[in-house]
Amino acid sequence: MQADLPPVIAATAQWLTRAFPASGGALASALCEVQARQAVTVAAWLRYPTAMDAALLGVSGPGGSGRLDWVTGADAAPGDDTDAPAWRTWVDEVVASWAACLLTDPELAARAVAALADGSHSTGTRAEFRRLLAPDDSDRNAAALLRHPDLLAPVADLHQGQLLDRLNPGRTLIA
Repeated sequence: MQADLPPVIAATAQWLTRAFPASGGALASALCEVQARQAVTVAAWLRYPTAMDAALLGVSGPGGSGRLDWVTGADAAPGDDTDAPAWRTWVDEVVASWAACLLTDPELAARAVAALADGSHSTGTRAEFRRLLAPDDSDRNAAALLRHPDLLAPVADLHQGQLLDRLNPGRTLIA
C-alpha cells in the first residue's frame, strides 16, 4: 500500500509549500515542509485508508493541481519549472483541502490523527505528527502562511465537509 501513496503525498505537500511558502531561509523552509508533509500524510491516510483505496488511486490518478491553482491564484507561469506539469499531476485536491483543514484547526488535526488508529497505515501516535499537532514557536513562524486560516480558507473549504463526514461517521442525517 505504501507504494501507491508517497508520490501523491510528496506532490501535494510540495504544492502546499509552493502556494504558501515559508519565510526565513532554509531552516524555515524545512520546518514548513515537514508540517505540510505531516498534514498531507494524515489527510492521505484518511482519504485512502485501505490497500484497495490506494490501488484505485493508482489506477484512476489523483487529479492534479489545476483547480487548486485556480482557486488560490497560484497558477504556474509557463517556463517556471520544466518539471512542473509532471509533479503537478500527482497532486490530490481532496488531500490538499483536508491537509489545509488540519493545518488551520488544531482540534480537527488531533481528531484526524486519532482516527488513524482505525486505519491500516500506522499506529497514528501523536509523536509521529508532533509538528502538525503541537508546533512550537519556530514551527509557527516558519509556516505562518501555511497555517493562516484566512489564506488557506479557499483550499480548506473545497472539501471540508467530506473531512468532517469522515471523522464523524456515526452522525445521523436529519432532513
